[in-house]
Amino acid sequence: MEGLKIAVIGGGSNYTPELLEGFIKRADELPVREIYLVDIEDGKEKLDIVGNLAKRMVEKSGLDIDVKLTLDRREAIKDANFVSTQFRVGGLEARSRDERIPLKYEVLGQETTGAGGFAKAMRTIPVIMDICKDIEELAPDAWLINFTNPAGLITEAILKHTNVKTIGLCNVPIGMVKMVAKILEVDSDRVKMDFVGLNHLVWGKCAYLDGKDVTMKVIDKLADGAELTMKNIPDLNWDKDLLESLKMIPCPYHRYYYMTDDLVADEIEAANSDKGTRAEQVMGIEKQLFEVYDDPELDIKPPQLEQRGGAYYSDAAVSLISAIYNDKKEVHTVNVRNNGTIKGLPDDVSIEVNALVDSTGAHPITVGKLPPTIYGLIQSVKAYEELSVEAGVSGDYGLSLQALALHPLIPSVKVAKGLLDEIIEQNRDYLPQFSNKA
Repeated sequence: MEGLKIAVIGGGSNYTPELLEGFIKRADELPVREIYLVDIEDGKEKLDIVGNLAKRMVEKSGLDIDVKLTLDRREAIKDANFVSTQFRVGGLEARSRDERIPLKYEVLGQETTGAGGFAKAMRTIPVIMDICKDIEELAPDAWLINFTNPAGLITEAILKHTNVKTIGLCNVPIGMVKMVAKILEVDSDRVKMDFVGLNHLVWGKCAYLDGKDVTMKVIDKLADGAELTMKNIPDLNWDKDLLESLKMIPCPYHRYYYMTDDLVADEIEAANSDKGTRAEQVMGIEKQLFEVYDDPELDIKPPQLEQRGGAYYSDAAVSLISAIYNDKKEVHTVNVRNNGTIKGLPDDVSIEVNALVDSTGAHPITVGKLPPTIYGLIQSVKAYEELSVEAGVSGDYGLSLQALALHPLIPSVKVAKGLLDEIIEQNRDYLPQFSNKA
């Protein structure tokens, strides 16, 4: 093979410099020949700005990589070896609606969790299905690395409804490893963690420092106020008794389930103030980022990017691609088909666990039976995801209502119905599957 062709769907994303940095850093193990950054017409200005920065980064590196900018998705996908998806249907304006609509009902408004995550999934599933049709036709041997949120739910839709080879990816597990290393005041390469759960609902089952189990030591430090969160999640302190009885390390998103009342109050207060919702805060961050990106002298990933919630994306994504391409047989935390990995969940659903990655894909490491401390929550959210996948594909109103009514963060059918009707009404332009329904 002369070199690899990479197609990045959502190439105008402000995360793209992270991805380019990852390919540049791993040039000795990934012979990338072409990187196609593809976006839609509405994203052309951002694509040009990010794409030109990407070209400057490559030029500075001295590598022979051809960065191409295009609005032609099929051109980008044709004969690609790897396709990366990192797009946001409806942009940050749609995310803002996803966050504000639920707050009217005094329930959580968040882009990947609960009603907001449902709305985003409904907009995203029709688009990812079309992308997969292109991959099946134009690059049937390509691997799709899905970073588009809600990553686990979208990965499950791909696994169930297409023939595309796919692995879902999230930066939360790698971020947790780095945060645990910071808590222990050690280099992150000395820390390993066993992960189990679903995307944005994953627990660190065990944490190891140089091979020694230090899970309870980390839990003790978290109970004493050590930080383990992300830029997009308020850093509320964990309850000491909860952590000590859980005997596992919760991911930052667990705050939405374990501290729901505090988080909803925090979101309502922010939304009603000059601070605004997280989407509205990110709009300001993104505007500043693109002003920085547009500097013709800039030829590196700027440090301001870490103010977004997607830090470590390049480490996670490019490391995974390298593990597949180089048949590394190394462990990554990914979203894959269950196939009996977690006992009690259907075989065909997506889970987030450690997996051995080689040239044939990701092979999840068996977990077995889960303790009741986490099993019930996983089952409930997974049932919501299963219903949401089918609702997103079919546009079935009843399945949508069942999905929302089942979600543990939505208190009643009355609230679920109100949320669903408003989500459909405010997203009509992005929900072809719901046309002439409801």
